[in-house]
Parts: sequence; C-alpha cells; structure tokens
Amino acid sequence: MIMNNETLQIEIAVSVARVLASANRKAKELGIDVKESLITVSQHLAKGVWLWRVHYGARDYVGRRGGDLMIDIDPTSADIKQILRGQ
Repeated sequence: MIMNNETLQIEIAVSVARVLASANRKAKELGIDVKESLITVSQHLAKGVWLWRVHYGARDYVGRRGGDLMIDIDPTSADIKQILRGQ
C-alpha cells in the first residue's frame, strides 16, 4: 500500500504506520506470524512519555491463554522501548 500525499500530511497516520512497521519487524524476528495475529494498537503513558503499544494475539483467543506479544514503541523515533510476552 502506498500512502497518498493527503494521508502523509496526517501526523498520526504516519506515526502509526512507522510504529507498526517497527513492531512487525521485531515480532517476525521473535517468531510471531504477523498475518495470522489479531493486532491491536493503543497508546499509554510510561514514565511521562506517551508510547504506542502494539499487541499481537491469537485470532482464536476464546479459551486460550498465553503466547501474546506486546511491543512498546516511542512514536518520535520508532524505537522499541519494551517487549512483553504473555504467559
């Protein structure tokens, strides 16, 4: 998918795209099948800084525990700040 100029001017769209690309690279490195994951993106405050949290879980999550991956990313640099694994 190529973003058009109008989309590129929307700061939050670009931020989410950069964050998701960074998180997907790391998730794949860690053995997550990104295409088969239920992915959610949210923001949270950590030590006074707003981070994006990308959560990878199973699409068939009913009755299932563990195996989730959460990656916290700084939106200004797309640097990974924390990796959490569900058990």
